[in-house]
Amino acid sequence: MKTVLGYLRPYAWRAAAGVAIKFTAAILELILPLLLARIIDELVPAGDLPAIWRAGGLMTLLALGALVCNVTANRMAAWVSMRMTQALRHDLYQRVQALSCAQADRFSPSSLVSRLTNDTYHVHQMLDKVQRGGIRAPMLVLGGLVLTFLLEPTLAFIQLAVSALTILTIALVTRRGIPHYARAQTAVDAVVRILRENAAGVRVVKALVCQERERFDEANRENRRAEERAGLVMAAANPITDLLLNLGLALVVLAGALRVNAGLMPAGQIVAFTTYFALIQSATLGIAKVFVKISKGAASARRIQEVLQAPVQQGQESPQPAGAGFLGMEGVSFSYLGKRPDVADLTFSLPRGGMLGILGPTGCGKSTLAALLPRLYDADRGVVWVGGQDVKSQDRRALQSRFGVVFQNDTLIGGTVYENISFLRGISREAAETAARTAQAWPFISRLPRGLDTPLELRGANLSGGQRQRLLIARALAGRPEILVLDSADSALDYATAAALRRDIRLAFPEVTLVVISERVSAVRAADRILLLQEGRIDAQGSHEELLETSGRYRRMVDLQMGGGAG
Repeated sequence: MKTVLGYLRPYAWRAAAGVAIKFTAAILELILPLLLARIIDELVPAGDLPAIWRAGGLMTLLALGALVCNVTANRMAAWVSMRMTQALRHDLYQRVQALSCAQADRFSPSSLVSRLTNDTYHVHQMLDKVQRGGIRAPMLVLGGLVLTFLLEPTLAFIQLAVSALTILTIALVTRRGIPHYARAQTAVDAVVRILRENAAGVRVVKALVCQERERFDEANRENRRAEERAGLVMAAANPITDLLLNLGLALVVLAGALRVNAGLMPAGQIVAFTTYFALIQSATLGIAKVFVKISKGAASARRIQEVLQAPVQQGQESPQPAGAGFLGMEGVSFSYLGKRPDVADLTFSLPRGGMLGILGPTGCGKSTLAALLPRLYDADRGVVWVGGQDVKSQDRRALQSRFGVVFQNDTLIGGTVYENISFLRGISREAAETAARTAQAWPFISRLPRGLDTPLELRGANLSGGQRQRLLIARALAGRPEILVLDSADSALDYATAAALRRDIRLAFPEVTLVVISERVSAVRAADRILLLQEGRIDAQGSHEELLETSGRYRRMVDLQMGGGAG
């Protein structure tokens, strides 16, 4: 896995050309004070007006040349940093998409959003600033020091001491500033997380009149404090460097005036020295700004690198249980936090084309069981198999392409009805309409102003709960999956619509293996195998008739929900 700076390699030649151009511009700028000193010391006393004009014209050409070189190099730097950041953001997005659910949970969605946006921006700014000022400024400092030593070593020592103290100050301040910027980025994650939660749950927030402002304000204040601490540390660089450089300038002028008065150096060299000092002062301050960008960029680069170098989780294939069916589990346990198991000792088997019903109260592990089947999470112990093979021996994306899923908290994107059903899979409009009819969604879609082309608001805010659920089921069916997982997908549907949905799925997709998760007995009573879950374990399993015979708890659920309609 290449590092963040490794993304610069494809553009190294262009970056090198920009460096060379910046180097040329710095040399042209450094020549100007020498010509000015020559005009003052030699040409003006000699009264050679044509030579003065020629020297002035040359200075003008050099200044214009430096301008053109700087503008060209800056444009090249902007191009390189833009392209590199684009490639970095693309790969970072791809890596985020490839993260397992467990890895995404550890980073947290808000942090991943912040790394994709805020952190990549800081890296972009760092690269751009380093290419623009990170070459020119050191060249002006080093070149200015060399030329001042050639002109007058005594004054140059003052300048060297001031420059050394300035660089030391910048290095110390930057070293202390980087950890503060890292903490500031973590604080930004919290702000992004609260914003995402509020945007997603805006209806709940408004309906319950929640005091979300206090929670956001606290996160915002923490972010401000973190940025303030970082800013206070980094803000010390400019005043200290200003003080050092101004003291140095005063010493140079004083020492130079004494030497000119003593006849030890010409007056023009004082002008050249002060010009070089101004160049070095400006360049040193430029270095300080570059280091500020490096501080932010380095902290952000480390956060990006954590995601890019997150290991690709490869499961280890387990021995296949004897007589394994098309889909099932053997002794499976799993914990989200790695402590107390959320599900434990799950064992069942289902033939191809069969129907599995998962029944139980809220929080008993139904959705967790379903998430283990397409390998959204890897089981801590035991074997999960799909298609008669251990899921850990299968490519994760190939495995997941066999599934159509509707999870409890699924969402709709901001786009048309057709775009939500197709969901970037290139599904034809005919297939989308067929899926919508099977999902009982076509009656309301056909009444929309533009049918399949009707735009939806983000998360389907302009649809009812039942309409959203049917549209999500149509999305799952449109890809003609081998295995269809419906996790409480009919909770907002009336009994008649839910029954018609199950009937039409069996008619239109007779070969599909169906996994239905519900709290309704009516949704799973036709299943070939029903798993009755309690606190993460299978309390009982079998067909509807078998459970009526063997499970008192199942019979009680039937009596409560179906009024004793156990037949």
